[in-house]
Amino acid sequence: MHAILINKDKSLVWSEVPDPKRRENEVIIDVHAAALNRADLMQREGNYPPPQGWPKWMGLEVAGEVIEVPKKGRWRVGDKVCALLGGGGYAEKVAVPANMILPIPEGLSMVEATAIPEAFATSYLNLCIEGEMKFGDTVFIQAGASGLGMAAIQVAKEFGAKVVTTVGSEEKLRFVSELGADVVINRRNESIPDVLSKYSVDVALDCVAGPELGPCLEKMAYGGRWIVIATLGGSICELNMLNFFKRGVKLIGSTLRNRTLEMKAEVLGGLERQLWPAFSSGKIKVLIYKTLPITQVEEAHAILQNNENTGKVVVLIK
Repeated sequence: MHAILINKDKSLVWSEVPDPKRRENEVIIDVHAAALNRADLMQREGNYPPPQGWPKWMGLEVAGEVIEVPKKGRWRVGDKVCALLGGGGYAEKVAVPANMILPIPEGLSMVEATAIPEAFATSYLNLCIEGEMKFGDTVFIQAGASGLGMAAIQVAKEFGAKVVTTVGSEEKLRFVSELGADVVINRRNESIPDVLSKYSVDVALDCVAGPELGPCLEKMAYGGRWIVIATLGGSICELNMLNFFKRGVKLIGSTLRNRTLEMKAEVLGGLERQLWPAFSSGKIKVLIYKTLPITQVEEAHAILQNNENTGKVVVLIK
């Protein structure tokens, strides 16, 4: 089979590699589409290696057709599925633990389905489990027009939260408003801490961090939960610890990729039970910014690198 490998100069090449070998309780998927994530860019730069046991090539979520299965289990050859991976999605085939696989929601294409597992699992894990989000909470989501932001806004609204989010352009402001965001901050001409001072934020999903994290934390509600999942704005900030501990704020670091398979299975199970009907009815939408053939994956990466996308970028293998 073929997969995308990273050359020493960081260029990407569609190269011949060995077929995956199915281990016990694994399923082999014939991959039709893979969605891109910023973690792929980090892995390409050598800063985010895949967990042990996963292929060395990139790709955290795929959709395709089951071609090999264990003797017992839920899945059958021919099933149309999407899957959450520790890596290896930029390939023609991938071996996946059976509990990391979900059926494609009724009515969705494979292109749409491949954009669900990583972004929506990350949103569900951090908002619902880490953040203990409840009906009526005010939720702050950084980078609302990204693939993750798109998912997080809709998950928060589905569970009855008020959403405050950030964008970097007027076009993206309109995009997230149509998704249901209640308050949209254009970070290029508005101060995020100043705007947050008007709202009592209960839960924050932050992929930016950086110097503004400290001032933003001071605007949280008593007992608020601020969850940092990436540091796109920088890894260093200054906190007023007196303000921080007096208000009982929780600062939580979280990643999905390094969780146990059992924890990931719990998250995916929650997604299927609670959100699959909303996908099938169209209440929750998977918004695709662009699809490209796998051989143009460098162009696809550039879209994420340049923050061009509103929604997900997908590469097509078949």
